[in-house]
Amino acid sequence: MTLSNAPPVRHVLCLAGSLRRDSWNRRLLGVAAAHAPATLHLDVCGGLAAVPMFDEDLEQHEPDGPAGVRSLRASVAAADGLIIATPEYNHAMPGVLKNALDWLSRESPQGEVLVEKPVAVFGASAGPWGTRLAQASLRQVLHTCGALVMPAPTLFIANAAARFDENAALVDPATAESLQRFVLAFEQWMARVAPAPARPQAALAMAR
Repeated sequence: MTLSNAPPVRHVLCLAGSLRRDSWNRRLLGVAAAHAPATLHLDVCGGLAAVPMFDEDLEQHEPDGPAGVRSLRASVAAADGLIIATPEYNHAMPGVLKNALDWLSRESPQGEVLVEKPVAVFGASAGPWGTRLAQASLRQVLHTCGALVMPAPTLFIANAAARFDENAALVDPATAESLQRFVLAFEQWMARVAPAPARPQAALAMAR
């Protein structure tokens, strides 16, 4: 039997805080996933639309949560880390993202899945501020939920529409380089705060 010295592949779940199919943040997560190093597997999640509004009555009726919540919670629990890309709505994170975090902060058969979970945050907007206030509010919520939020580097992408061509391909080299540095920094952050090896791929597939 030959033992491999190759480093483990870490699984990172990527959440876009927007339901819009062609959102800038979802596109940037796709770019990050396509160009991630071989030691990282980035999986862009599209399940926030299936998560109902948080309601304690639903918890009493379904102790494990509705189906959309169970699916999202299992995916977060199975991941080695979480990257969240948020737009900014009215100087704050979108309601759909806050709602998902409220569900994820609750007790479940998997425990509180955000506690001690390595998380990185960035954001893109069509305006000039690059989601600075949204990221600040998001970080506050994540800290409250017990997540291990990467403090730096930060990534605020303004004027997002100008960074893509008509085919939705990223054409701005500076943004691509910043995104790559961000992902590599998060890999180092995960190794620092959660050095355990990645979970088996079979377990990850069951969680999707």
